[in-house]
Amino acid sequence: MPSSGGTPAAVEVVDLVKRYPGSKTPAVDGLSFTVARGEIFGLLGPNGAGKSTTIGILTTRLRATAGRAVVGGVDVLGDPVAARAQLAVVPQHNNLDRALTPRQNLLFHAAYHGVGRAVRNTRADELLDRFGLADRADKRIEAYSGGMAQRLMIARALIHEPAVLFLDEPTNGLDPQSRRLIWGRIREMRGRGVTVVLTTHQMNGAAALVDRVGIVDHGRLLTLDTPGNLVRGLGGRSILDLTVTPAGPDDPDELLRTLSEVPGVRKGERLAPAAPPAAGPGAGRPGPDFGAGLGLGSGAPAAALAALARQRSVATLAPDPGGRQRVRIRLHLATDPAAVLGPALAVLTTRSAKLTDVHIAEPSLEDVFIGLTGRDPR
Repeated sequence: MPSSGGTPAAVEVVDLVKRYPGSKTPAVDGLSFTVARGEIFGLLGPNGAGKSTTIGILTTRLRATAGRAVVGGVDVLGDPVAARAQLAVVPQHNNLDRALTPRQNLLFHAAYHGVGRAVRNTRADELLDRFGLADRADKRIEAYSGGMAQRLMIARALIHEPAVLFLDEPTNGLDPQSRRLIWGRIREMRGRGVTVVLTTHQMNGAAALVDRVGIVDHGRLLTLDTPGNLVRGLGGRSILDLTVTPAGPDDPDELLRTLSEVPGVRKGERLAPAAPPAAGPGAGRPGPDFGAGLGLGSGAPAAALAALARQRSVATLAPDPGGRQRVRIRLHLATDPAAVLGPALAVLTTRSAKLTDVHIAEPSLEDVFIGLTGRDPR
């Protein structure tokens, strides 16, 4: 199966199926996709969606029940030994050999893949320098931070120059500096012609990094496209999140319906209940004119509402003294938020609902992910 550009794909998955003994449903259920050479591809999905099983098959750790999987032009099921020479895997958890120094970890891995002594020594020096580890190449691995260990695992994976690199949560739990460095090195790999397939739950990082995204759930592919196209497919320009306390007799679902009918709102939905404000002296307490500035008591001019919209967020107010349930409502907008905020506030005022938080944001890849896979944790 060729890639979209007509050249052979780096990764081909065709009608892939994996059933575990004793399980009533397949972990992977007829999955198909391709990854082009030199592409950074994100395979996303909730826990238990089938991502790890799919990667396990592609990296020869698991055997498929049915279907076809090809990596670097080699049939994974037909010739797993040759396939392993085309790929490298960086797991989520540290599996470095602690009995060896960082440099020795690289050299041992290269020797295992048949890289000659002179070449592997040169590559080790280059990779240690590229990942900022040259000055600690001969230190004990126990002294490495989590970010340093992750960088070393990626360097180790690259030393035999694989055609395809599989990364499992490559920046999970890392500090921002390490995360930025790793994302930067992944982009460099694309420039060097390395194909990267990564799994991650860090949606913002994935959206900025990958060329295309495949979202899977229950072992099936739900969608596949560029992050930009997926976000644009939501059909909204902005998102307006409101945390409100409905009046005693008011039905939250009816309030949602009314807000969803405000001109400029494409659709509305209820989110999980808002968390209470942080405890402590003065926490969550508004200034004396805050409620009036929102137009909840005496009303506010349109200019003030537009200014509020441009502020992008409003601090959370104190919880309702009557103990009534607060509701989070998300409005997907087809127009500028400033044009919707005023009418939405008017609806709340008419229904005697109290507004405790406003947040305006752009749609994101996470919104696509949640929309396809649901909000309930796995």
